[in-house]
Amino acid sequence: MDLQSDHLELLIKRFQQQRPLRTGSLIITLFGDAIVPRGGTVWLGSLIELLAPMGVSQRLVRTSVFRLTREGWLMAEKVGRRSYYGLTGAGRRRFEKAFKRVYSGVQPAWDGAWTLVVLNQLNPDLRRDTRQELEWMGFGAFAPTVLAHPGVDRAELNASLQELGALDDAIIFQTDTHESFAARPLRLQVREAWNLDQLADGYRAFLDQFRPLWNQMKKQKSLPPRECFLARVLLIHEYRKLLLRDPLLPEELLPADWEGRAARQLARNLYRLTHQGAEAWISQHAETAQGPLPEPGESFYQRFGGLD
Repeated sequence: MDLQSDHLELLIKRFQQQRPLRTGSLIITLFGDAIVPRGGTVWLGSLIELLAPMGVSQRLVRTSVFRLTREGWLMAEKVGRRSYYGLTGAGRRRFEKAFKRVYSGVQPAWDGAWTLVVLNQLNPDLRRDTRQELEWMGFGAFAPTVLAHPGVDRAELNASLQELGALDDAIIFQTDTHESFAARPLRLQVREAWNLDQLADGYRAFLDQFRPLWNQMKKQKSLPPRECFLARVLLIHEYRKLLLRDPLLPEELLPADWEGRAARQLARNLYRLTHQGAEAWISQHAETAQGPLPEPGESFYQRFGGLD
């Protein structure tokens, strides 16, 4: 494979051995990380070329893109014999919800307030769907029909409930701040409402996988663009899967040795190390109907608290 980093080669092989091989999820990672900041549209042939070193066949890319289009994530534009794909409006909104937490900087300070959502008045099917959506947003169950979050964006919560058709029948409470942020009963409740032990195991595995790559790459005098691109895609793909399960609780509610802190620092450091080389590789190997992808917008350089 002509990879300088044997740790990177090991990560690629580990990805290839996953069953099932979730190519659609990898394509969403690629769109969110690399394509959206550069106009949001790319030629199907570019996707095939970019993902080939990951062991993803042309057939798998085409099948996965077709499925993502059918599910409302992507839309196609035909120019001559070529197909170009971009996120749909709904896909972009779903992308923004999924990715904004990946690149965020330091979490805002917590004032001790909680948002509670009571689902008793929803019919069983809507209650189930709403609970799943709230858990995806980071809510934890304090009781079977009472979900809580210590720092949710109220506008985002209302929009999600509205989209589900649950806003009118859900009961939302906002608690006052209190001084005892991390009293023992509250800490025990947090451990019951969120499976922090399982999430910690995931973060430890992430650190074990990517720390050797970081240590190896930071010692290299020059970083090949291809290597940077593959490292960045794998990094964000694996980190995104963890972040989607992480409620991003305030520091006051987390264990003192919380592995998520080290994982975020590692992700930030490796992303900062590889982003320039990765962008160079994308510029060489991805195109739109008008030619090369445009340069990344300003918001791209604000990722992880700021890129050089």
